[in-house]
Amino acid sequence: MDSRPDFAPAWAGAAAVALGAALWWLANDLQPAWWAAWLAPLPVLAYALRARARSAALATFLAFAIGGGVQWHYLHDVVRLPLTVTISAILVPAVLMLLVVLPFRALASRGRVVAATFFAPAAATGLAWLSATASPHGTFGHIAYSQMDALPAIQVAALLGLWGVGFVVWLLPSALAVLMCANAPAPRRASSTGLAVATLACALGYGALRLHDDGPTQSVRVGLVSIGASKEAQADLAKPEGERVLARYVEEIDRLAAAGAQIVVAPESALLVRSHAIPALQELSTRRDVRLLIGAEDHSDASVKRNAALVFEPGAAEPVAYAKRHLIPGFEDRYTPGDRTLLLDGTPRVGVAICKDLDFPSTGLAHGRDGSQLLLVPAWDFDEDAWLHGRMAVLRGVEGGFAMARVARSGLLTLSDDRGRVLAQASSVGSAEPATLLGELPLRTTRTLYARVGDAFGWLCLIAAAVTAASLLWRRKRRR
Repeated sequence: MDSRPDFAPAWAGAAAVALGAALWWLANDLQPAWWAAWLAPLPVLAYALRARARSAALATFLAFAIGGGVQWHYLHDVVRLPLTVTISAILVPAVLMLLVVLPFRALASRGRVVAATFFAPAAATGLAWLSATASPHGTFGHIAYSQMDALPAIQVAALLGLWGVGFVVWLLPSALAVLMCANAPAPRRASSTGLAVATLACALGYGALRLHDDGPTQSVRVGLVSIGASKEAQADLAKPEGERVLARYVEEIDRLAAAGAQIVVAPESALLVRSHAIPALQELSTRRDVRLLIGAEDHSDASVKRNAALVFEPGAAEPVAYAKRHLIPGFEDRYTPGDRTLLLDGTPRVGVAICKDLDFPSTGLAHGRDGSQLLLVPAWDFDEDAWLHGRMAVLRGVEGGFAMARVARSGLLTLSDDRGRVLAQASSVGSAEPATLLGELPLRTTRTLYARVGDAFGWLCLIAAAVTAASLLWRRKRRR
């Protein structure tokens, strides 16, 4: 059997690039189209099976680089990353896709269709895991976040983390491309596709079942409040404007507590404090018998500054403080990162994290292993990334098995359960007026497989892809 692919005409390459780039663009938008991610790799994978290696490589790079360009405005103009960093953030993933597509092409063209079908999702997943371990921005940009509106798909995260979600998303286009491969007998292609479809059916069937089998064990009434993105939003309590901002927070929190809130959360860096003691909040917590959390720029230690969350408990002598562990490079260089997680005393089991902490699966993994039922998250977003950054945090709850109350300045106020369902939502984007949300949040005692095995699936995929690619080189050398 001739293992060389037929050489596709130039128009086929242009079409593959155009269609692949358009779908990848939609899948990587700040509010992505979930269905586009399931189709985006298909044009390039199918073209690669008919093209020369160089043509396949060029089409792959162009499709993923152009599609990834949807992030240019956000990275360069909104987050204001340096030009070289922005270019790298778009082009490096496109280069890494060559390590997915070219071995896939070689495997399929040699008739190893089962290996090819599962190689592409394994390689994409393994490389994503490797990239995340080295990135100061964690898993930002991972394709799994495109699926946050596809609830059955994201339940796979409870088993294998976001790595499992990315794997199943890549598996469909890989299987469809192999089905069109002319270099393998039809029965072999059909059996390979059947195996992939069975895998997808099991994954999505598990997701549907998990969404159905979701009886809560208890519930808690949670209030969220953000005063808005005004110039006073990080006000120094030692100054008059800081006192005014604190008074507004006290007024809004008191109103939420009067409406039945048992917990109230305010956003990241709402105040600048030189002491953890804030009598007005402690008095309110005790009088209303409500747990309060507010984000603060913490200057209580003259030697270090921290991005902190202060938790006021009824009748406590002083608040419990948590320091943000994952800081934004450039924006938060003045802070010293924290070095521990925080699980509050009492029941239900409530943990605390801050904004970017949840870009890293390790945060959710730690709280999942601690048995957290609810995570309180003050945050600060960039307006345009409100949906995406909020949903990234929600996926940590699916992985770790906990509900989440997240309130962001310049973002969304969301209450979500451990299945990733956003049960209530409000927005603080573009408004200086207070944004509030009050809702009943169901809690469960959930123990996920991912909380036990961690990121094992990510690095196992990398090993499997590397071994498969090495087998290609070994067989090629042996033939020579």
